[in-house]
Amino acid sequence: MTHGTSSKPRILVVDDDRGHRTMLRALLAEGGYETLEAGDGDAGVGAVHTHPVDAALLDLRMPRVGGIEALEAIKAVRPDLPVVVLTAYASVDTAVAAMKKGAFDYLAKPVDVADLYRVLDKALEFHRLEQEVRLLRERLGERFDFSSIIGRSRPMRELFETLALVAPSDATVLITGESGTGKELVANAIHQNSPRRDRQFVKVNCAALHENLLESELFGHERGAFTGATAQRKGRFELAHGGTLFLDEIGDMSPATQAKVLRVLQEGEFERLGGTRTLRVDVRVIAATHRDLEAMVAEGAFRQDLYYRLSVVPVRLPPLRERPEDIPVLAGQFLRLYAEKNGKSVAGFTPEAMDLLVRHDWPGNVRELQNAAERAVILCLGDRITPRELPPVLGGPGAPPTEAPATPEPGPPTLKDAERELILRTLEKTGGNRTRAARILGISRQTLLNKFKEYGRS
Repeated sequence: MTHGTSSKPRILVVDDDRGHRTMLRALLAEGGYETLEAGDGDAGVGAVHTHPVDAALLDLRMPRVGGIEALEAIKAVRPDLPVVVLTAYASVDTAVAAMKKGAFDYLAKPVDVADLYRVLDKALEFHRLEQEVRLLRERLGERFDFSSIIGRSRPMRELFETLALVAPSDATVLITGESGTGKELVANAIHQNSPRRDRQFVKVNCAALHENLLESELFGHERGAFTGATAQRKGRFELAHGGTLFLDEIGDMSPATQAKVLRVLQEGEFERLGGTRTLRVDVRVIAATHRDLEAMVAEGAFRQDLYYRLSVVPVRLPPLRERPEDIPVLAGQFLRLYAEKNGKSVAGFTPEAMDLLVRHDWPGNVRELQNAAERAVILCLGDRITPRELPPVLGGPGAPPTEAPATPEPGPPTLKDAERELILRTLEKTGGNRTRAARILGISRQTLLNKFKEYGRS
């Protein structure tokens, strides 16, 4: 940390209330901090310009320059400086507005001493990590292998830099991003590039299990713990001992289970359901969600303390629409994968087909692109994929005319639909010669006839 001539962390206190500044100065001195004081927002911004500080406590209600305005000015000067805002009006709106402007956290007046020290400790740890990031960024180079994650765009290059920094640490990581962006892929890449790579990578989907089943899955159970528990069972935390536990869709976890997970993260211990023996584990946790956990915390739907524990290092995966330059690379990779899987020789996409791919918004992200590529390879009869083989939603020949009245959006095409279309098109190419069509498709003539019966054709 940068503390000037002092070895103590230096905290800037910006508050127009002299009595409150005096009280904070005393509390901070007792906690082992050095303080620098400013009586208004202007003075606070000036202090950041001229003095080395490690964190700031900023009152939101001040005359002349208000707290939000001062916060923006401070972050413009020192984007890495953690700023904790103080407010006597501890409303969710006030806190959210400050967090959106870059505040690290907020404290309500009168300030609780334990909360003050806890938040400052976390803020200073954040500051330390930010400094390490700057020092290590150039030295990391290509040390880590994230080749399983495809992308050359700026958002993806920034993601790789973050992953290279966080992977070798033991920090808890929170991966956020829309469905289909590849959160599990990133979690696995972090594990594979960590010191725990030779130990277990254990996955749990928190949205897929009922609350009671999820607790049993996470913590295990003793024989007789509930109806059907005929034997002792180890939970995922035990199975991941020494390795990494990936908690997917953490935002779907019930409050009761959240409390138990928080205890493991804080103390490294738990009991199996129906058991009394306390078990200790050494597990690195990586969590993921497509939900807005900050909003859930503000609404009381997700524990704030658990959110802080999980988001030591937050990692956001950009949706595909924010990195269209990666679409040709991803599409080419999927084409090669499914061409090999289906024994086909497909060289690539026509320019018209690629143009449709790049212009599409991809609400389903990488997963939707992957499904579109698989469908196109299955339907392709030539050496290149044309707009005709792409899903109609992309605006190709199969798309409904724009002037047509709105109709309910059809569901995604099934493999059976794709199979039927492929067979009928092959038959069209052979002029109705079923024997030749069956040979091209690599199936027997009888199988082809059976397929016609399924389709209601003779």
